Amino acid sequence: MPSSSVVCDGFARMGSMTAAGQGMPNLPMAEYPGNVAFASVEQLQTNVSSITVDQIIRGLTVQPEEAGVAAEPQPRDIVFKGTFEEVNRHFYDKEWSDGLPIVPPSIEKTEQFLRFTGRPAGEVVGVLLPDRREATVWSIAVNGVMAGCRPEYMPVLVAMVEAMADPKFGQEHLGHTPGGEVLITVNGPIIKDLGFNCEQGALRIGFEANTTIGRFWRLYLRNVAGFLPHKTDKGTFGGNFRVVLAENEDAVAKIGWQPMSVDQGFQAGDNLVTVAMCVETNQALQCGAPTAEGILKAISARMADNQLFVGMMLAGQRTRPQIIMTPCLAEVVARAGYSKQRVRQYFYDQARVPVSRLRPIDRERLESGIRTGMLPKQFSESNDLEREIPLVLSPDDFMITVSGDPARDHCCICMPNGMIGYPVSKKIELVANWRELSKER
Repeated sequence: MPSSSVVCDGFARMGSMTAAGQGMPNLPMAEYPGNVAFASVEQLQTNVSSITVDQIIRGLTVQPEEAGVAAEPQPRDIVFKGTFEEVNRHFYDKEWSDGLPIVPPSIEKTEQFLRFTGRPAGEVVGVLLPDRREATVWSIAVNGVMAGCRPEYMPVLVAMVEAMADPKFGQEHLGHTPGGEVLITVNGPIIKDLGFNCEQGALRIGFEANTTIGRFWRLYLRNVAGFLPHKTDKGTFGGNFRVVLAENEDAVAKIGWQPMSVDQGFQAGDNLVTVAMCVETNQALQCGAPTAEGILKAISARMADNQLFVGMMLAGQRTRPQIIMTPCLAEVVARAGYSKQRVRQYFYDQARVPVSRLRPIDRERLESGIRTGMLPKQFSESNDLEREIPLVLSPDDFMITVSGDPARDHCCICMPNGMIGYPVSKKIELVANWRELSKER
């Protein structure tokens, strides 16, 4: 069927590569020069009529040339032999590396990882976009080796890719222009078993499990999903890979709360990995007020100051901020009788933004949501432009995690972008002899 897809020229290469991944390597593209947001109506008309229209007509009237599909190596093919330095240069030139040194993924090293999962090497965990490539247990092991992971991390890596491939997560959007990074949270005994850091510097590189497993995520998105900078990864600024966050479950138990795994529908004590897109990260610094209400007020004010992608929520997309409280803050709040649910309700009631601060398009979304009944009644309490509306659709949308320096009164606020990278949790399945295998190493 004749077609012509219209894109701004900055997205033309991404459009072509994404189309190829969807099985349409010869999809006609019509380019608009520059960014339409900065064009006047007159400029827009001129550019479209003088540049874009001819390309649209060509796409609709000229049969595109057939495009071949490049063959890829088989899983056990040897793709290169050489020294450590030569291997790293070859992988970098092939765009199989993130620019840091990688561990050469030999067959022997890859098979060591496979010992820590009971799943066949060729099992397909899912199919990832934009390249529409199968995510297999074998490729998980290969990229785990490259990232510098230890073989006993393999069950965590498999669970992460299961979450990545879950349609609810929406990994096909991860090349978006906000360029956020996924926040990966781990719960369960696996935290101590693998030596995850969950105290001071919880999100800082320097701890083997937190760092290498976090690096694996970004490598896998490059090498299997196919997100490459200047091509299919269009992050405006982008960011470094984010190390894995481990919840301090001892601190959670001490104050009488349940770990985040329970909030996600699992049992306390389950080994769990949760992945969620994090577009913005902010800190509420030194919010250790004498009272629980003072602490929660400070955190709420910091959330409201930033508006936290409220426009996506007004468009009907559920947003789920993840609030990381240090143990000393959580202890003061819990000691005052606040359950996690009561904390979420406080944030819903107090972390609000005046309608007057919304962009015009978001005000239109607000009015439409009220008119159609899509938004809760809290959004239509009056017509006053200075009235304040919640940042999320429901108190349950706030995710609360306890981690970080036990001696500091800081809070980290991690914000998503609607359904782009929606939180998904998967159990980490350990083989029966996982502990014995780990002790052998």
